[in-house]
Amino acid sequence: MALIERKIRLEGPLGVKEVTALFDSGASVSCIRPELANKLEQPIPLRRPFRISTADEKKHLEVNEKVSLEFYIDDLRFSDEFYLVTGLSEEVIIGAVTLQKWRFKLDFEKEEVIIDPRVTRMRI
Repeated sequence: MALIERKIRLEGPLGVKEVTALFDSGASVSCIRPELANKLEQPIPLRRPFRISTADEKKHLEVNEKVSLEFYIDDLRFSDEFYLVTGLSEEVIIGAVTLQKWRFKLDFEKEEVIIDPRVTRMRI
């Protein structure tokens, strides 16, 4: 597991917020603190809650809601679902599902998120 911090801009129907996101190759999904999510979008309840394991193998967190947000890195637009996690160590964690969806590459030596601009073009 490796981590990179990067400034991103989150946008939802209720607002816009610039935050430092943690790009975490060891996190399976993208997560957001509930208090931040509520400023950006009305959370959607999950039909069935699920449990997330933490780095502390003995600690699990229950997830009951999600939001769909757009986020910007260097003015390039992306979107994804973020699960609301109470007690999250960071404001936002970008996990493997989002990293793979947008084909982000993480350069841990230079601590950079590498983006192929071709993936930002919307197609149908």
